[in-house]
This record gives sequence, C-alpha cells and structure tokens, in this order.
Amino acid sequence: MPKSDVSGWVGAVGLLTLVGYILFARNFPAVVEAFGFDGSRGRLSGPYSALLAMALTGVAMAAWSVLVDKVHRRPTTGIDWSRRKPVTETLDVSITKLAGLWVTWFAIGAFYCLGRWYWDGQYLFAMEVLGAAVVPLLVLSVPYVVWLDRVLVNPRDHAWHFGAMLIGRESYDGEQVRKHARTWFIKGFFGAFMISILPPGFASVVETDFAAIAADPVRLGTALFELLFVIDVQIGTVGYLLTMRPLDAQIRSGNPFLAGWLAALACYPPFSWGVLGNILAYETNTAGWAYWLGDWQALLWVWLTWLVFLTAVYAWATMAFGIRFSNLTYRGVLTNGPYRFTRHPAYLSKNLFWWSTVMPFLVTGGSLTDMVRNTVFLAVVSGIYYWRARTEEAHLLLEDERYGAYHAWMQEHGAVTSRLARVLVRIDPRRPVRLQPAE
Repeated sequence: MPKSDVSGWVGAVGLLTLVGYILFARNFPAVVEAFGFDGSRGRLSGPYSALLAMALTGVAMAAWSVLVDKVHRRPTTGIDWSRRKPVTETLDVSITKLAGLWVTWFAIGAFYCLGRWYWDGQYLFAMEVLGAAVVPLLVLSVPYVVWLDRVLVNPRDHAWHFGAMLIGRESYDGEQVRKHARTWFIKGFFGAFMISILPPGFASVVETDFAAIAADPVRLGTALFELLFVIDVQIGTVGYLLTMRPLDAQIRSGNPFLAGWLAALACYPPFSWGVLGNILAYETNTAGWAYWLGDWQALLWVWLTWLVFLTAVYAWATMAFGIRFSNLTYRGVLTNGPYRFTRHPAYLSKNLFWWSTVMPFLVTGGSLTDMVRNTVFLAVVSGIYYWRARTEEAHLLLEDERYGAYHAWMQEHGAVTSRLARVLVRIDPRRPVRLQPAE
C-alpha cells in the first residue's frame, strides 16, 4: 500500500489541542478565580470561543506539519526554497495573480450577497467572520503572493491564468481558469458552511454537565455524539482554510465530474433543504433508537456503544486528513487511519449511524406507507453517498497513480473493502474483482 501523504500525528496534535482548549473553556471560571480574578462570567462557550478553538487547532497542526513532518520541503509543494528569484523578476506575475485572486474574492462576496440563506440563521455568524476578514486578507495577500512567487518553481498557476484572462495582456490556459473556478467555489461554498456550524456544537460540549447525565444512556449518547461531531467540524474547518502551498495542503484539483458535484452539493445547504429535507425526508413519524429500545436498559447501553463507535470512526476519518480535509478535492493520497480498512470510512459510518439511530422501518403510527417511504428514502440517501464515493474515486484515479495502487490494494486486503468486494462477486459472478471507477 502506498505511503500516506498525511502523517497520522497531524490529526492527533489537532485533537489534543482541541480537547485541551475545550477543557480550558469548561473550567474557565475556576481558572480565573485561581488567579484572583472574577469568575462569574461563566464558561467560554460563545461563538468566538469556538472560532478561537479552531484557530488554535489549526496553528498546532500547521506547526507540527512544518517543524516535524517538514512538509514545506516536499517537491509536491511546487516550491524550491534554494532558488529565490528577485522580486523584479516575478512582480508582473504576482500582480496578475493578485488581480485574479481579488476578482475571485469579489465574486464569492457577490455570491454571498445574492444568496438569501447566507443572511439568516446559522450563516449569520459565518458572514460576520468573513466580513471582518476581508480587509486583512486583501492586505496580507500582497506580501504573501509576492514572497511565494519568488520561490515557486512555476508561479504561473491557475490564479495567474485567471488574472491573465482578466487583464488580457498574455495568453492563458482555459483549463487552468476552470481549475481556478472549481477550486475557489469549493473554498467559498464549503468554507462558509463549516464556519457557520462551529458555534452550536461547541457551546453544547462546553456547557454540558457530563456528570449529571452519566447514568442516562440516551442523554450521555447525545452529548458524546455532539463531542465527536465537534471534533469533526473543528478539524474539518481547518482543512478548508489552510489550503496553502508551504504546508503542502494546496488544492491540486477540484473534481471535474458533474456527477460528483451533483452528489456532493445535494448533501449541503441550501440544496439539502430541498433534497434531503423535503423530497427524501426519511423521518416521518419515526421515534428513533431511544424510543424503541427504551424498555431494555442493557440493550440501550449496547446500542449506545455501537453508535459512539460509528461516530468516533466518522470523526477519526476527518482527523486523519490533518489540515487537508475538504470535499470535491484532490490534495494528496491518504492511506492511514481508518482508510486502512475501507476507502470511505466517513460515508460508511455516517450512513450506518443514520440507519441505527432513525430506524426508518419503525414508525409510531404503524403506517405501512410511512415505513416503506422512510426506508426507501434513506436507502436513496445512502445511494447518493455511494454515488459520491464513486465519483471521488474516479477523480483521484485520474489524478494520481498512487491512488490507483491504494485502490487495488484495498480491494484485495482492506478489512472492509475486500470483504465487500467478495460479497458483490458472489451476488454477481460477472462482476470484476476490481471495481472500476465511475465515469
């Protein structure tokens, strides 16, 4: 199996940093009182505390990546630190690139302004944060781009090609412009979503009294699910924000397949509100695991263990990416963590979690129609995630032959993947042992 481009320690450092800050936030009143200050303000559970947790987590993972893993020295960054070109030699390239970046950011801002959903509910916090970041980003982009272009082997990247198209002074590559558009749409669309969901879960984890609910498997389960989802969201948000070449975390390509975009976007607001929330609503008259297993206390604890395991795998799958997590992108090959057992641990665990918590085949009203609809619709949702997985594999197989080697190795040796492949072959003997990527 090919070596992973991401060290398992990056995510571990992020997890330790995040948990450390959560403990600090929970015990903040006692901490300040120990230093003789007023601790009556309560725990640090506000939205900006959640943002600070994400920032500290990102800094810790980036520091480990540079200081220990030395990712900035990898040839895949496209950087040659030993050959610093004079500013006069690269300044024209930098100016063109900055023009492309600034127009791109303006277009993303216009998209936010036009999208009504960005100015209501949870998205308001994301808009506040991104609005405050506009001026610092514009100012800091100048020295960053000028500095980086001096050491880039090929500074004329996709941002430069977009800038060249806008300025019209030099020839540009249309495919590079499309690559630029895909890259920044992914950053803009998913970045805002991730920032918007930082505060609620973080506040719940910081404020929950775990001692008071330790004997109740349902309430304890809810709290543990929330904690694991916070780990997923915090580290995932870092991944969307730290797409930087010196960290070898740049987006090398966005998924070029329309099917991949349709499958992914269907799972996120605002599209998911119509698709998953209405058309494929699978929770009509359902009561969930706590209701149906409520008369069997021992079974509740067993089921809770199963659900926590699934959620932990889901969080682990995100953590394994370190600072490279994002949808619809190729940012290197990941082969460690839960990806040693299955190529899609997050999708597998997430869907098993939904089936195990919702139990769509059981409804409170006894309606056979609701039972059938719920079960079919959740099966369709699982099918969408299978569709996503296939298009993601097609993208990675197209970009990196090492992913092809990983794909083949998992097909033969992956603890989950190889067994699934053998089951599929028994069902359909004509099916090839090695699954082919979706077109």
